[in-house]
Amino acid sequence: MHPATEQLLKGFWKEPITAPEIRDVSQFYCDMAHHLVSMLPEGAETTVALRKLLESKDAAVRSVVFSA
Repeated sequence: MHPATEQLLKGFWKEPITAPEIRDVSQFYCDMAHHLVSMLPEGAETTVALRKLLESKDAAVRSVVFSA
């Protein structure tokens, strides 16, 4: 696995999160990131896809937090 891909996957951690809504959103994005890595070729565009997905995950988690 390319080092950049490995580094980006760390942003999709599976640490224990107590709020079920945040845990569900985080798990969804983590699963999607790993699925993308398994199906896409290594390269710059895969890195961009993961970076954008991470941005999306962060926004989705903020959406849940701000709605509380």
